Parts: sequence; C-alpha cells; structure tokens
Amino acid sequence: MFRTFETEFAGRKLVIENGKIAELANGSVMVRYGETVVMVNVTASKEPKEGIDFFPLSVDYEEKLYAVGKIPGGFTKREGKPADKAILTSRAIDRPIRPLFPKDFRNDVCVIATVLSVDPDCSPEVAAMIGTSCALAISDIPFGGPTAAVNVGYVDGQIIINPTLEQREKTDLVLTVAGTLEKITMIEAGANEIPEDIMLDAIKEGHKEIIKICKFISDIQKEIGKPKFEYKSFAVSEELYQEVEDNFQDRMYQDVQAVDKEVRDANIDKITEDITNYLLEKYGQEFIDERNQEIGEIIYKLEKKCVRRMIYQDHKRPDGRAIDEIRPLSCEVGVLPRVHGSAIFTRGQTQVMSVATLGMLSEAQVLDGIDEDVEKRYMHQYNFPAYSVGEARTSRGPGRREIGHGALAEKALVPVLPSKEEFPYAIRVVSEVLSSNGSTSQGSICGSTLALMDAGVPIKAPVAGISTGLVTDPEDPSKYIMLTDIQGIEDFFGDMDFKVGGTHKGITAIQVDIKIDGLTYNIIEEAFARTRKAREYILDEIMLKQIAKPREELSKYAPKIINIKISVDKIKDVIGPGGKVINKIIDETGVKIDIQEDGNVFIYSQDQDSGKKAQDLIQEITREIEKDGVYTGKVTRIMSFGAFVDVGGGKEGLLHISKISNERINKVEDVLKVGDTIKVKVYEIDDQGRINLTAKNID
Repeated sequence: MFRTFETEFAGRKLVIENGKIAELANGSVMVRYGETVVMVNVTASKEPKEGIDFFPLSVDYEEKLYAVGKIPGGFTKREGKPADKAILTSRAIDRPIRPLFPKDFRNDVCVIATVLSVDPDCSPEVAAMIGTSCALAISDIPFGGPTAAVNVGYVDGQIIINPTLEQREKTDLVLTVAGTLEKITMIEAGANEIPEDIMLDAIKEGHKEIIKICKFISDIQKEIGKPKFEYKSFAVSEELYQEVEDNFQDRMYQDVQAVDKEVRDANIDKITEDITNYLLEKYGQEFIDERNQEIGEIIYKLEKKCVRRMIYQDHKRPDGRAIDEIRPLSCEVGVLPRVHGSAIFTRGQTQVMSVATLGMLSEAQVLDGIDEDVEKRYMHQYNFPAYSVGEARTSRGPGRREIGHGALAEKALVPVLPSKEEFPYAIRVVSEVLSSNGSTSQGSICGSTLALMDAGVPIKAPVAGISTGLVTDPEDPSKYIMLTDIQGIEDFFGDMDFKVGGTHKGITAIQVDIKIDGLTYNIIEEAFARTRKAREYILDEIMLKQIAKPREELSKYAPKIINIKISVDKIKDVIGPGGKVINKIIDETGVKIDIQEDGNVFIYSQDQDSGKKAQDLIQEITREIEKDGVYTGKVTRIMSFGAFVDVGGGKEGLLHISKISNERINKVEDVLKVGDTIKVKVYEIDDQGRINLTAKNID
C-alpha cells in the first residue's frame, strides 16, 4: 500500500514515500526534499557470508546526470565509475549506520541511494542519509537506528541549517552532522578557520534538527515497519573464550605493551600460534578445522580486552606514552631535487612524503557530476601502498579509503590557499604514505603544508592535523579515557578516531569515525580542546622551525607566470583561425598560454626571456593602433607607390614612397624589402579605417 509521510525540515518540506516502487527490496523509500528526489533501497542476504570476521555492509551513492539535465561525456554516454564526491558521500552514509547493526551479524547488507532529481537548494546527500536510515528502519533487517543528518553552514556570523545554494557560496563552514536521538554519530566538515566554540555550537544546532527527523522516522517505523528477521549469530562461544582468557590473558597483557609495532605484531603472531597449539592438543585437529574462524575472533577479542584494560584501567598506552602525549615528531623539506615542492613528515612510525606540483590554470580538474562545481583548481591525492604496513601486495589503484583521506587533507588546506588572482596556478599535491602506524591522513595534512611552503605557494597560514581516540568503560559509556595522537592499535581497538585539521586561528577540517553508538557533547568539546593544543604544538615546535614561511621564490623547475590583460574582442585575434596564431607563438617561444574568457592571459614559461618574448608577440597582436602613435613594424608588401607595414594588432598601414625618407626616392626597393623592420608613425586613420604611415621626422 502506497503511503506518504511529511514533515518540515529546516523550513522546507520533506516527504518520504513507501509502497509504490522496488517492492522486492527489504526496505525502500523515495525521499523528496524540495525538488530533490532520492530513491533508497536496502537489501540483505538470506544467509550469512561464510568465512569472514566482519559485517559485510556495502553502500553505493549513485549520481545520475539526468538528475541535473546533463548527458554524460565520453563515447558510451552513460555514467562510469563513481566520481570522488559520490564515493565520499557513500562513506558519509556508511559511517553513522555501521555501528548500529548487531556485532554478531554476518549477512550481506547493501544500501543503494540513487539521485533522481536535484534541487540546488536541497542537498541530495542529506536526503540520501535520511532515506538510508528510514529504509533500514522500516525493513526487516536488524538495525539499531534511526539516525538522521543535516548540513550546517555559517554565514555572516549566523549558523544556518541546510543552507541554500546562495548561502553555500558565502558560507565559512560546510558541516555534515549525523546522529541519533541521544548522540552524535558522524561529523564531516570543511571550514575557513572556524573557532572550536562556534563549531561545537553548529554541531549542537544541527543535532536539534536531527532529533526531529529521528522522531519522524521512528513514527514511520511504528506505522509501517516490518518485524526484524532472525539471523544466525556469529558471537563467539563464551565458554571457549573464557578458557583462552584464563590461560593466556596475563601473557597477552604483557605482549601488547611492546613499544615497537613490529615487536608487538610478532608477539601477537606467537601467542596466536601458542593458543592454537594449546587447543589442538586438547581438542584435536577436527576441532581446529571446524572452529578456526571462531578461534581467530577469540584471540582478537582477548587482545582488544587487554589493550582497552591497559588504557582505561591502568592509564597506560601500548607504547608507554602519557594519555595526552604526542609521538616523536620530525620533518624536512626540499627532499626531492627537481620537483616544485616536497616534504617528509614523521610522527612515530607514521611517515608521509608530500610532493607539490604547480601547473597552468587550464590543468585544473574538470568535474563531471551533479554538483554546481565544474572544476577543481587544487587537487590533493593520497596513496597508501602495501609496503607502508609491511605487506607484500601489488597496487590496485586508490580505494575508497584513499579517496576519503585525500579529500580530508584537501578540505583542510583549501581555506588557506591563495586565490587564483593572487597565485594563478593549478596546484596538485600527492601524499605518499611511506610507513603507517595510525593517523596517516593527518600526517598528510602536515606534510602537504610543508610541501606547499617549500614550493613557494603563499598560503595564508600553516595547517596541522592530529587525531584523538577514545576508550569507554564497558559498564558505563559515559566514563571514558581520551587519547591524543592515536596509533594503529589504539584506533583498531578504540571507540573513536576524531581527526581535526586547523591553523592557529581555527578548524579547517574534521572527520570523525565512531565504533560505538555515538558521542556526547562533552566528548566532542574535549576532543576539540585536545586537538587544538596538539596542533599548536606541532606547528610551533616542529613545522615552523623547519620552514617558517613560504619560500620567496618558486623552484627553478616550476613554470614562471606573466599575466597580461587584453580586450575580450581581441581574444580571437590571439588564437587565430584554428589556433594558428597562438600555436605559432607557442612554437616560437616554448611557453604555455592560458587565455581566460575575461581577457586575462597567463603565459607560463621556464625562463623570463621566453615569457617576455611571448608577451611582446601577444601585445603586438592586441595593440590598439592610434593616430600619432609610433610603432615598430615589419614590411609585408612592396608596391610601386610605397610599402605596406604590419604595425601590430592585425593591422597594416601604407607607407607611401614620399613618406619613407627625407631624401627623394626613385624606387621603394632601393630602401626597403619585405621582412625589414622599420619605425613608423600613424599620421592619419581615414573614415574607412585605413592607416597611413610616415617614417619621416620621428623622434
């Protein structure tokens, strides 16, 4: 039966429909927000996926270009692989819902959110997040929601919920918050150095709207929700776990305290072997073969319990640091000789090399998506090779995690970049993770700031990134220990990875991954305070002592830029038919040329001489010829009555034989030939625009 449910959402109508489409899915809704329409379908396999020790959830956010009236490019004329923005939205949908499924659930669950229509004032990403929560809530899939999400902006000192397109163009904050009735479950933000107190207020205001939508979804669930199906539990045997714990807990507790990651990993490998051998001797090979996966999960559970006990009860960390202590830091710049800018940033056993490249504005990335953005001048890419964690694996290209981490670093640095008017370059930074033991994304923010400064990019302020972790009391989640600068094992067994990038002035980016049912305002406020203190230390004591400000000059290998402005109606003259004129200039000088629609011309060259030569050629072409103006021209034709001279600007003038010299001339050829350069003065431009020249009596 077709049903519609309606509520107000940030001053606009939100409608959720069910019962008309995709009735074979476990749960299906159509979300209408303004004129934005998103269809969300969720399905689950009837049987669990065997041989895995994790919950197999997949989320796909599909951008259909018909939603904005576009036909896809390329030969196939259909949507290809997801754009980065779609991948980032898929991750944003995934993060708040994943912790709300049962821990022992192993059935495949697929979420597909398809954007069918886009109203620029009403975010399809938010509609997809709300639709996902609602589709799961009304389905028969076990799910502990609902959740909801909002966008929050900050315009002219005011916090705005779900800002319109016009407001987004002026906002100093792009914040997406997800949450439940009680807590915050996901934060994703980019900001123009927003202070922590304003950011917290924005999160709180967003949560007020989230609570309303969660109640709205709960009411829908009560009315049309299906009973949740029974599933095969993959919880480990408590009796077997207790036996392993009784015999190996003390040893495991000692083994996880090895300071060096490689030693600790070796300890875990050895105790795993010993636990397996113990069970083999006691129960036999058949027992091991049948329960091999469960044994692995028991060992994981024991290691997790020991790490969390060490942190929460004993206030000790695996590497011996204090709770708020940052790992040893170091950095260097200019590490690669021929690139435009480079740096290596090291925090403990995490090491990232960032390399900056400057290019023409025309080399900006063209975006083909449903967003209003059509190009991206700053590109930040992040690579996480297998050798960074000591694994022998070939590279298969960037996955969703790499794209997400690159986007986070990009978001952190965009607010401090100079405008293209101030610095007319396209900028690409690539962060190569050399060694990973936690917080590589934040290491890439620090390393990339250094690389940009090394390249001479006049950033407005340096940016550093740091993450905090969390371990809560298993009996009372309101009691917790917060950790500054978490390493891999603390992230793996902890409850939160709260990443913040920012300057001395404020926050530029946030990304929060949560493994529990949410965060309280107190936890968020403390995380902000911790990360601010840490990033100021990193900036002042490490980064700025290595390079205090951007270099005054660009690398000699970076392209040099000359910027001139020409009349818009002269652009066609510089380009010429079929690009003939501009290609001739490029061939003669070896430069690259960008011509903007507003008449700005950017000449990129490896040396000033070739750039100046190209500038002179362009200015000759675009020169406005005026009466009494003196020009250096080139003889193009010889006639019996005089010579025609190219004076620039695509114009020729007649130099009559009587105007060539103060002396009498019998034949023009006696004085001039084609190709000669001669200084001339315009003494007349007649009614038909014909130019008459003289070479006599020119100072």
